[in-house]
Amino acid sequence: MNDRISDLLARLQNGIIARKETINVPVTKGNKGVLDILKREEMINGYENDPEDVTMFRVTYMYTDGEPEVSKFVRISKPGLRKYVTAKDIKPVMNGRGISIISTSQGLMSGAVAKSKKLGGELICEIW
Repeated sequence: MNDRISDLLARLQNGIIARKETINVPVTKGNKGVLDILKREEMINGYENDPEDVTMFRVTYMYTDGEPEVSKFVRISKPGLRKYVTAKDIKPVMNGRGISIISTSQGLMSGAVAKSKKLGGELICEIW
């Protein structure tokens, strides 16, 4: 798998569609960065190293009244077509109900954090 972020987003989306409580995703630095942001934004309960398979993270979804906190994961910048934004071009996702994830010179961060730090970068994905 060359595009590990797309793989992560597909696994997260499929887990929500199947109403899973937990899923396993590969351990990579990029995946850890995205999962850290999702945890900080309270879109997942958390993640941990899978005790049965050290090459995987076990991600626990967050549900409210049986409905998932997140419904859609959209990959914006792809390996074949990169999408870059400046700090002033970062827009709210779904009128503030979602987040964007941006790869900046200071690492992965949500769009709101990047905008407050006046950092632009590669627009990885949008989640709502």
